Amino acid sequence: MTDISRRTIVKGSVLAAALAAAPAAANASSFPAGRTGIPLVRNRLTLPSGIATGDVTSDSAVVWSRSSAAGRMTATLRAVGAGGEILRGRGAFERTLRGPRATQASDFTAKIHAGNLPSNTRFALEISFEDDGGAAGETVKGTFRTAPDAGTFHGEGRTGGDTTPSSAQSFVWTGDTAGQGWGINEEIGGMRGYRAMHNTRPDFFIHSGDTVYADGPIAETVVERDGQVWRNLVTEEVSKVAETLTEFRGRHRYNSLDANMRAMFADVPVIANWDDHETTNNWYPGEIIDDPRYTVRDVNTLAARGRQAWQENMPIADSSALWRPGTFDDGGHYQPARIYRKIPRGPQLDVFCLDMRTFKSPNTDGKEAHATSILGQEQVDWLIREVSKSKATWKVIAADLPLGIIVPDGAVNQESLANRDPGAPLGRELEIAGVLSAFKRNRVKNVVWLTADVHYCAAHHYSPERAAFTDFDPFWEFVAGPIAAGSFGPNPMDGTFGPEVVFAKAGRFPGESPRDGENQFFGHVQLGEDDSFTASLRNANGAVVFSRVLTPER
Repeated sequence: MTDISRRTIVKGSVLAAALAAAPAAANASSFPAGRTGIPLVRNRLTLPSGIATGDVTSDSAVVWSRSSAAGRMTATLRAVGAGGEILRGRGAFERTLRGPRATQASDFTAKIHAGNLPSNTRFALEISFEDDGGAAGETVKGTFRTAPDAGTFHGEGRTGGDTTPSSAQSFVWTGDTAGQGWGINEEIGGMRGYRAMHNTRPDFFIHSGDTVYADGPIAETVVERDGQVWRNLVTEEVSKVAETLTEFRGRHRYNSLDANMRAMFADVPVIANWDDHETTNNWYPGEIIDDPRYTVRDVNTLAARGRQAWQENMPIADSSALWRPGTFDDGGHYQPARIYRKIPRGPQLDVFCLDMRTFKSPNTDGKEAHATSILGQEQVDWLIREVSKSKATWKVIAADLPLGIIVPDGAVNQESLANRDPGAPLGRELEIAGVLSAFKRNRVKNVVWLTADVHYCAAHHYSPERAAFTDFDPFWEFVAGPIAAGSFGPNPMDGTFGPEVVFAKAGRFPGESPRDGENQFFGHVQLGEDDSFTASLRNANGAVVFSRVLTPER
C-alpha cells in the first residue's frame, strides 16, 4: 500500500466533508424530470465540529453546533436523573427548540438561547440539523446541568433527580489552546488536558482566552529539543497566519478536530474569554503590525475577522455578541459588540467575564501619570456596579490577563497592566486601582480573580500590607495554563498591589512541548456546602500540584 501522509488524510477528509455538504437535488425516492434510473440520494447533514453549551445559568443555556451544509438547527432537552434516565412524572421536563438556519454566512454555525429552564437540573441534549427538504440529519448527544436557583441553599428546592447537594458545584478553567506550533498530536492521544479536565466532572468550564492561535502556523512535524518528532494533524487553514475570515474560521474548526475537546464540550458548558491570539500576538486597537508574515497590517481589519469567527464558534449568551459581529464606524474604527458579561450561578457564585482586549490602550511602558485603559470606562462602571450588588457568596472575575505578572511586549513596552514599577499606580494600573478601591468602599467580600495567558500556573495573594497602593481589601488571583501549547515562565511580579507568590510552577524550558503533560495546567474549583472555595492547580495528567481552601468572609 502506498504511504499516505497525515496532511493527505486530512485534505481527503475535508474534501469528503465538502462533497457531503453539497445540496442534494432530490429525495432518495425521486428522479429528475423526464429521466429514469438510479434515484439521486440526499446527503445527510452532519455535525463535524460536535456540539457545545455555554453561559449556563439557573434558568438558561446557549446550545451551539455547526452543520456540514445549510440547514435548520433543532435541539431537544430532557431532564434526567442521577443515572441518566429520562425523568417521568415529578421533575419531568422535555422541550424541542427550532433554532436559526445555519448558512454559509455564519460558517454553518447556529445557536439557540434556551430560556425558562428549571434550575439545578441535568439535561440530556440532542442536536441535529434539518435540510431544506425537511430531512433530519445526524443527531449528536450531550448533557449539561443548570445552576442552583439563587434562592436555593443546602439541598432545598431540587428540581431534578440528581443526588448532588443543590448548592454545591465545581468548575475548571485554563487557557492557551494549540499554541507555539503544538497542535493535535494523535500519537499521544490528542489534547489530553481536555480529557483530564473532563474527568473531574465539572459543572462548567472557563476558557480564559487564547482559544485559538490564529497567528501561529502548525506544521506537520516539529523536532523537539530532545530529538523526538512531534506529529501534528494539519489542515490548510493552519498552514499560515490567519488573515482572511476563512482562515480565522479554520482555526476554530481545527481545534474541534480534537476528540478530547469535542467530548468535553458536549458535556461541560463553556464560558469563554477572548484575548490576543484569536487575532494576533499582543495586539491593541488601532495598531499597524510590523510582521512580514502578514499582507494585512491593519490590526482592526484582522480583529474584526477574528472576532466574527470567535463569536460564531463560542456559545456566549449576550444577545449583541451572539448575533452581531463588530462593525466599523464612519472613521474606519472597529466598533465591537459587547462581550463582557455576568453569568449568575446560584447563591454561591457569580462569574464576571471580562474583555481586556477590545478597549485596550496602546502598549507602552505603562508609566503614564494619567489612567490608560485595559477595560475602558464603560466596562469599569459595569464591573463595579454588578460586583457591588451581587448577593452571591463568591464573586469570580474571569480575566484574560493577569494583574501583577509582568508580561513584556518587546524590550520596553508592556502587554498587561503591570509596568515593572513597584511604586504607586501608573497608566493601566490606575484603572484597576479604581476598581479595587470601589470594591473596598462598597464592602464587597470574597472576590477571586482567575486567569491564564502566561503559560504557567501560580497562586498569588494580594494585600495592602505589602503594597505601594493600599486602598483595597486583600484578594487571591489564581493562574492556570497552558492546556495545549508551549510552556513559559515564571515571570517576575510588579509590587504595586502587594502580590505574594504563594506557588508557581512552569515547564523546564521556554516553548517546551505538551508531550508529557507535566507542564500543562488547569485550575479546578470546588464550592462546598459550607460555602468554602477550594482552588487547586493540576497538570494535564490530572495530578494536583497545589491546593488552597478559602473561607468566605461574612
